Amino acid sequence: MSRTPRVVIVGAGIVGANLADELTSRGWHQVTVLDRGPLPLTGGSTSHAPGLVYQTGSSKTMTEFATYTVEKLQSLDAAGGWCFNQVGGLEIATTPERLHDLHRKQGWATSWGVPGEVISPEECAKLHPLLDPDRILGGLHTPTDGLAKATRAVEELARRAVARGARFRGGVEVVGINHHRGQVTGVETDQGEVPADIVISCAGFWGRAIGEMAGMRVPLLPMAHQYARTEPLPELAGRNDERTEATLPTLRHQDHDLYYRQHVDRLGIGTYAHRPIPVEPGELPQQDSTTERSMPSMLPFTEEDFAASWEHSRRLLPALESAEIDTGFNGIMSFTPDGGPLVGESPDVSGFWIAEAVWVTHSAGVARAVAQLLVDGRSEIELHGCDVHRFDEIETTEAFVDETAQRNFVEVYDVKHPLQPRFSPRELRVSPFHARQKELGAVFLESHGWERPHWYEANAPLVQDLPMEWQPPSRDAWSAMYHSPIAAVEAWKTRTAVALHDMTSLKRLEISGPGALDFLDRLTTNKVRKSVGSVTYALVLDEAGGVRSDLTVARLGEELFQVGANGNLDHDHFRRELPADGSVQLRDITGGTCCIGVWGPLARDLVQPLSRDDLSHEGLKYFRCKPVHIAGIPVTAMRVSYVGELGWELYTSAELGQRLWDVLFEAGRGLGVVAAGRAAFNSLRLEKGYRAWGADMTTEHNPYEAGVGFAVRLQKGGFTGRDALAALDQEAISRRLCCLTIDDGRSVVLGSEPVFLDGAPSGYITSAAFSHTLGTPIAYAWLPATAEPGTPVEIQYFDRRVRATVAAEPLVDPDMHRIRR
Repeated sequence: MSRTPRVVIVGAGIVGANLADELTSRGWHQVTVLDRGPLPLTGGSTSHAPGLVYQTGSSKTMTEFATYTVEKLQSLDAAGGWCFNQVGGLEIATTPERLHDLHRKQGWATSWGVPGEVISPEECAKLHPLLDPDRILGGLHTPTDGLAKATRAVEELARRAVARGARFRGGVEVVGINHHRGQVTGVETDQGEVPADIVISCAGFWGRAIGEMAGMRVPLLPMAHQYARTEPLPELAGRNDERTEATLPTLRHQDHDLYYRQHVDRLGIGTYAHRPIPVEPGELPQQDSTTERSMPSMLPFTEEDFAASWEHSRRLLPALESAEIDTGFNGIMSFTPDGGPLVGESPDVSGFWIAEAVWVTHSAGVARAVAQLLVDGRSEIELHGCDVHRFDEIETTEAFVDETAQRNFVEVYDVKHPLQPRFSPRELRVSPFHARQKELGAVFLESHGWERPHWYEANAPLVQDLPMEWQPPSRDAWSAMYHSPIAAVEAWKTRTAVALHDMTSLKRLEISGPGALDFLDRLTTNKVRKSVGSVTYALVLDEAGGVRSDLTVARLGEELFQVGANGNLDHDHFRRELPADGSVQLRDITGGTCCIGVWGPLARDLVQPLSRDDLSHEGLKYFRCKPVHIAGIPVTAMRVSYVGELGWELYTSAELGQRLWDVLFEAGRGLGVVAAGRAAFNSLRLEKGYRAWGADMTTEHNPYEAGVGFAVRLQKGGFTGRDALAALDQEAISRRLCCLTIDDGRSVVLGSEPVFLDGAPSGYITSAAFSHTLGTPIAYAWLPATAEPGTPVEIQYFDRRVRATVAAEPLVDPDMHRIRR
């Protein structure tokens, strides 16, 4: 047997057991699983998990994790006992808003390949006879959802892994992560060191402490969540089944933050409708037996927190009116700043990985992804929304994590709009223009702590000046949220005059040193060996040719480059790829700099009088950059445009930013300049067919499918992903990112909706907006490659179908005349 890496998994719960199974099934037999608690009921979250598995959500990745978990648990045969009981799932609505949202969820289910149907109150009551149909408006039934028997699954997964060579050790306290010269060497325990080449923390709510042992900040907060069981219910007497424990579907009453599951003749009730209860794991008692009552993850039940949920439950389920609660506890689970799991390798200790904040629902899917990362080097499911390095440093501080995680607990079942900003904390990161933007009545949304203007109320009087062809139609209530017709003014001014767009929040990296050119040439797809002053649009790929990111690379000097990146994941990737000889330096310069996009046909009329530098087309061509002075302010002018209009991205240091804004705004008054926000910006970029990484394309897509093959230069030589692309037949792709125009000219979809081709679900929307230039809604969608321009399709928008047509792209200025003036 060939030697495989020595792997230590910290945590023998549902994630750790799944990971041991996934690794050993791939031939990695030297796997040791450690847990501080006794085996198999270790006392972590898995030991008390109610086991509801519901697959459908707005995230394709999380849905695919859950679907794999269902498939895998169904396949387990634990000595004749079930590990997954596919009783189905039912979410009910008691308000029109919730019923509307269930139609949206049913659309997600269709997009991600999960069967689901919105049904009537009467049909809900047939599936779950304890329901009072007069109190509900309908429900979403997902027949492939169900219940996981997590503890039994852990035992079977461990048995399979052990049969392949793995070891499971309980009652072992991890006290340190050993490493030498940046490489993990083992796990220090109260019983000695366990040598390791790779360590993966699957420690659940103890994950933050394990991460600290390796010097890694793990942004999670353990919190208590209430769960209770009723006394036996006569109404379940004829429906109880000791063997399967449940015949009723799982039930979620999200209007009151409640969920239910059957336990033979009793009903289990879980609730998030109580105050957030953060927990400090270090203060929990050590488990000293296998009884539930001694588990550190099961805190005493606080009846006062459950009172309101009990009353709501009794109204929804009349069988509870004369019932009593028999037992209850406050179970501990992990929450993160954005609600997603945390997967990834330490930035400082190679070989130390985490897979934390993972619920039973997604456990097998996450474990498979981590196993694929370790064994194959990549996950078949894209992971940008799960990667622990998706957060900037401010988002990993204890204060930020504690506040945002508690807020996520409160909002876990809320109907959330895709544009809904974080409630708090706010105004953490602001551009140097923030004071001026507030004076202009900016309406801010938030991303990674940055305040980003979405539109400016100061432009409201101009709505009446819009030409008829620019007047936007009225919107339905959902698409009108976090939107204003003022966006039409700001798009109009960008297309016909000039506008200032704040681009400060976009990640900027400085890469320098004698090895910088070779470094970027190796990691990117396009030709970056150009003269000083060049700007290149390039892709970063993984080894399989999937799109890891897209960038702009500006050569500011012989050994100095500025990279416009998508976020902290790019910074993390570049940092890991730095050569060991120190020939390349990498700096995140975002916070110390700022950027104004000055775009529109009158952009040169605004900027040139303020500078002695030549800003003509000949003096600074498209996709070139140079240092200039504008009103005496040192600026790097970059001739690029994400909105498809003449102009520049103007960069300067943060302390000069407000001055730059002021001189540009004042000089532009006679030209009708306006400040423009993200609503207009997103519309303008979609009109030009510019992709947004993470939404329109990810590692699951290659450049030719995504329509960015023009940024690939196979002939330039070796780069990451080149061999995979060279092996592809560009003419034989089976799917394509397609542009759609909405036939009725007014139905604005928002993203993730399913798209039907010839009546069958065939793809999903990635990005969408109202095209103010064309006067119609537009969208991008992944569809079969057979969907050529002119092909009719339908988009499911809540409970109705919207007709659309595949269109040739870009929709605006396909010959690039406007941008190259």
